Amino acid sequence: MSRRLFNWLIVLALIGFIMPAGATAEGDPLASWTPEFDPSGAQYTYILSNVDHPSIEGIAVGYHIRDKVWERSKGRLYVDFRPLAQLGGERDVLQKLKLGAVQGMLCSSVAAANLAPGLGIVNLPFVINTFEKLEAFRNDPELFEPFSQAAASQGVTAVDFTGYGSYGWASTSPVRTLEEAREVNFRIAEAPVDTDLYKAWDMKFTVMPWPDVPQALQTGVIDGLDHTPIVCGITRKFNIARYFTQVDYAQGLYIHLMNRRWFDRLPEDLRKILLDTIREESARARNLTQLQQEAQIAAAREDGVTFYQLSEQDRQRLKELAAPVYEKWGRKIGEDYLAKVRTRLGD
Repeated sequence: MSRRLFNWLIVLALIGFIMPAGATAEGDPLASWTPEFDPSGAQYTYILSNVDHPSIEGIAVGYHIRDKVWERSKGRLYVDFRPLAQLGGERDVLQKLKLGAVQGMLCSSVAAANLAPGLGIVNLPFVINTFEKLEAFRNDPELFEPFSQAAASQGVTAVDFTGYGSYGWASTSPVRTLEEAREVNFRIAEAPVDTDLYKAWDMKFTVMPWPDVPQALQTGVIDGLDHTPIVCGITRKFNIARYFTQVDYAQGLYIHLMNRRWFDRLPEDLRKILLDTIREESARARNLTQLQQEAQIAAAREDGVTFYQLSEQDRQRLKELAAPVYEKWGRKIGEDYLAKVRTRLGD
């Protein structure tokens, strides 16, 4: 099978399981996002990739950036947003980003640490785990700037981020306690921090690409997901996993990564337009993400999904068990920087 065919099979799988309620498989799932302008005359093109569906507010931001940049640049710069893994999976696109074949990427926070360990700070448990902490982190230059430059040696800058909500456990049986969680085989992302974390927590887990999840969940290969209410709701995982434990140990992010060499070649006025627009629309998307999470939880409850809140005692136990992960990733990220982030954000 050719790589191109394989990538399109992934796209078809994502369309089938991510399509929002009310959409039809017969139509183009991105038809409503077609630009109302002709981009063929643009002087510069910024290809921006993502693997998910713009029903998620943190992904829809790509289209909002596209339209606003086009208007502000008077048609000189076109943001060619490509969601739904049109350009391949995240590992493939990260390589293309470094080479400059793709100029931008809304990369999931769990995958971003594969590019640079410093980006993994947002995945560490109970460090940047609330919407309030996330905003404080983004708006403090002493905290955000080292994160932004974590992949500088790869020629990549993290210019901003949006989100997809608070991490917890979706499962096919009730998980009310840490003891019950240890009976579940959780799917986790292909992410180094997550692997270390679940080992430290002494929990069963399976590392699995996202397109493989629907079948694995339906057949019982896995019976739990490490994910967020937004994603579980929009991608219909709640149709099978009818329980969700709100652990709230991390915020899921889409980190806006940019090829620095391409950016530096843009005229100065277009650089400002692009960065200003990304900053404004990312902040707006983060606000909408919190509202979307509340809406998805309400909709899931109405549909019969049961939600549990992990006890503070169990959450504290998870933090204690994660001590080796803090130590290992502190060395990779920078111990002083990690300590500053934890202290300033009130961890």
